[in-house]
Order: sequence, then C-alpha cells, then structure tokens
Amino acid sequence: MEEKLGARPHRPGLWGWLVPLLITVVAGALRLRGLSNPHLLIFDETYYAKDAYALLIAGHELVWPEGADDMWLSGSAAPTDEGSYVVHPPLGKWLIAIGLHLFGMESGFGWRVSAAVAGTLSVLLITLITQRMFRSVFLGAVAGVLTAVEGHHLVMSRVAMLDIFLMLFVLAAFGALLMDRCSTRRRLAAWVETHQTQPAQPDQPAEPAQPSHPEQPKGPWLLWRPWLFAAGILLGAATAVKLSALAFVAAFGIMVVLWDLQARRAAGIRRWAFSGLTRDTPWALITVLPLALFTYVSSWAGWLLSSSASHRQWHTQHEAEGLATLVPGPLRSLWAYHREATNFHQDLTSGHDYASSPWTWLFMGRPVSMHYQSYEHGESFPWDEDAVCRAQTCSSAILDLANPLIWWTALIGVVVVLLLWLGRRDWRYGAILAGYAGGFAVWLLFPDRTMFFFYTISFHPFVILTLVVLAALILRAGHRPDQSEERRRELQRRNTVIVLCYVLLAVAVSVFFLPLWTGELIPTDQWRLRMWLENWI
Repeated sequence: MEEKLGARPHRPGLWGWLVPLLITVVAGALRLRGLSNPHLLIFDETYYAKDAYALLIAGHELVWPEGADDMWLSGSAAPTDEGSYVVHPPLGKWLIAIGLHLFGMESGFGWRVSAAVAGTLSVLLITLITQRMFRSVFLGAVAGVLTAVEGHHLVMSRVAMLDIFLMLFVLAAFGALLMDRCSTRRRLAAWVETHQTQPAQPDQPAEPAQPSHPEQPKGPWLLWRPWLFAAGILLGAATAVKLSALAFVAAFGIMVVLWDLQARRAAGIRRWAFSGLTRDTPWALITVLPLALFTYVSSWAGWLLSSSASHRQWHTQHEAEGLATLVPGPLRSLWAYHREATNFHQDLTSGHDYASSPWTWLFMGRPVSMHYQSYEHGESFPWDEDAVCRAQTCSSAILDLANPLIWWTALIGVVVVLLLWLGRRDWRYGAILAGYAGGFAVWLLFPDRTMFFFYTISFHPFVILTLVVLAALILRAGHRPDQSEERRRELQRRNTVIVLCYVLLAVAVSVFFLPLWTGELIPTDQWRLRMWLENWI
C-alpha cells in the first residue's frame, strides 16, 4: 500500500548526504569569495542595510539624514530618532542585521553575509528536495550544481536585499510539505492495511473490513502533522520578508488539498472527496493559517514594543468603532500600517530604467544592473589597490543576469512540465507548476505595476526543477521493458553522459559570465563581449 500511495521511504545512503554537503561547500565558497567588494551600497542595499542597522539599535526602521550613504561607507552611522515608514515587513532586515551584529559595518561582508548564508542553505535544500522528489542522488546533484553556479542565484546571494530570504523560506516550506505528504501517506497506508479484509488490487480500491463502522467510508483523522505545521511557520516567515509570499500560501494550499484528496482516493476510501474536504482541509486551515499569522505578527515585535515607530501611535489618534474596539490598540495601528502599504504597492507604477514585464522574465529580457563603474588605464578600485586597470578602459559590473543556458533551457522545461502534467497528472509536475504559480503567475495580475527581474528568485528552485524533469526524461530515453540488462546499462551510461555534458556546459557558461556577477575588474571589451542582448546593458 505504501508503494501505491507513493509513500515508500527514501533511503539514499551515505552518498545522499555527502554529495549535497560537498555541493553546498562549493556554493558557499562562490558566495563568500570577495563578498566585501564593492565597498558601496549597491542598488536597494541603500535601504535594506541601513534599515537593518536601525532595527539593531531601535527595533524599528529610522529616518536617515542626507548623505547617510557616505557616512555609512566611512564606518559611521547616525540615523535620526524619527520612525521611518517602509513597505516591506521586517524579518528579512532582521536577518541582514545578524550579519551586521556579528561582523560590523566596516565592510560589505557584514551587511551581505546573511544573504550569502541564505543562498548557500538553499543550495543544500534544493539538492535534498530533488533527491526526495525523484528518488535519485544523481538528479539531486544535478539540481544542486546548477543552482550553485547559476548567476541569478549567485548575485542575489551576494547583495543585501530581501528576495533571497523570501526564496529560502518558500523553498523550506515546500520541502516541509513534501515531508508531510510522505508521512501522512505512510500513516494512511498503515490505516488501510489495518482495516481491509484483503490486499487491495492495483486497479481496485481496498474493501473495508466492517462497512458499518462509521470511520470506514471516510478514512482516518490525520491530526498530528508536524511537517504541515512547520510549513505554516515557514510560510509565515516568508510573508514576514515580503508580502508577495501570500501568493505561495495560496498556491501551496491548493496543492496540499489536492494531494490529500488524491491520497484518500488512492487508498480506496469510498467517500474520499467528502472526507478530505471535511477532515483534512479544515484541519489544515485552522492550524496552518494561525501558525503563519502568529509567525508574521511576531516578526513585528520590535515595532509593537516601540513607542516611536512610524504609525505606532495611529490608534491614539483614531478612535475604534464597532468590533474594532475588541482589538488592542497596537494591533489596530499595525493594521493601518498594512493598509497604507497595500495602497503603496497597488499604486506603484513609476518608471524605472530596469523595470520589466513578467512576460519578459521567462527569457531574461531585462536583467537588473546592480552596479556598474568604469575605470581608465592605471586606475584601481578605491577599496582594493591591487585591482588595477591594465587595458585602455575597464569595467566593474554586478548584473543580475541568469546563466543563459540554464534560464533558456528552463523555458523549454516549463512547457514540457505543463504538457506532462496535463497528460500524466504526476504530482511532481503539479508541484513545480504550483511554484511557478506562486512566484510568476501572480504578477500577471498587476500589468501596470513597476516590477523587476529579480522578483523571479522567489521561484528559482522550481526553474531548476524543470531542468531536473528534462534530465530525468533523458535518463529514461530509449528504455523498453523487453530490453536486455546489458542494453539497459548501455543506454543508462549514454544518457548519463548527455546529462553530465549539459551540466558541464552550464558550468562553463557560468565561468564565462562570473566577472559580471561578482564585480571583477575586466577590460571593457570583455564586458561588451558578454552583453549578448541590447536589453542587458
């Protein structure tokens, strides 16, 4: 029954841990190498790094005086005492603050190291998650290596911005839901084996032993689901980084409901739809949503405990009416804060040189330039005198550009995944599409809003998973049930070599583009050589 329900335990052995850990070490080295350069507040670091520092000293964001960036780079920070109104929740900035607390603000390492750690951890997670989904250490390694060397992921792991933390919590929540899927199906399989009179046939549902028993037609109550509860906490944390995580809450919620219904149906429970919708779904709602909400509100503890944060005293100036009188004043102020933030996001339509439509994200139509600076012959980095321009002119750039081979192949991959899901209804394909729905499709609802390519990092793991699906299809190519064992091994070797060649080519492309992702000083001619499309400039 465990096999029928897809609940067979995955035991990858020693290699199932050594390979992910080795890949994670390499990923960490790539993300930590030269992390302090450039010694500048690049792109939105000017907001998030300073907000993180304010959280350390005041518990909430503060207004900074004019010229604050220059003071920051000189090693001094002097925000005002006035609370600052910001539109993103505080958890991501608290995580950046950990790095500032541990390593100080004297170099970029301090305000960027938390992002690097988050990016590195996500490489470990995607490797382990892929192993479990596809029951293959090799495919897990493919996912891990591609993530470790992918430029979009690398850049977002090396800047003090919020999106890498959003992605980490979304991915961790997805992993927790996978664990919940497996554990609940094992318990369901055990229940079926206990209550059936004869083993279930592959094409027929199990017959209950005592049809008169009221629990038999509906199946068991599955109340203790610790991995589901963990997913609720993690989704709350993701939302506490950016409110856009609410789309993942909805997408993953629908995914879990469908998983639960399918599990009861596969187990042969006669009233599978009714029991799933009346037992599993309500229980998930009344446990996961409160846990997510509690986690989210807890991230505002510094704001709630303050008396001078922006909007903190709103409730003292606006008298409560009706049911609002039952809500504590600080929470009413927090609600007013969020109402204004929602209006800000809805009205955000101002132009920006690097703004882009979600439809262009799938083929990387407008990557975001985080930093660019040109140098004349003989000039060096102000923060690294050993880096000297030897050419006529040189460039230092940090461009949020994905690895073109990986990103463009994934465009094919998502189409294949969609077609396979429509044809086979494999739960893995549906799970990947749920990730795309939460991170990509939701933005199509706001065509006039100012948006950026770096938003795609939130569903980056699912981009990688589409490539894993393609790799899995290649590994099975040519196999037939009537083949000899020798022929099967020959095909396996050939197909494995094809997949490895793709991975090695992707690594080579990453080596070529690496200077654009890490801000290295290169001749301007070499910079132009890497600008394949005009919109990349």
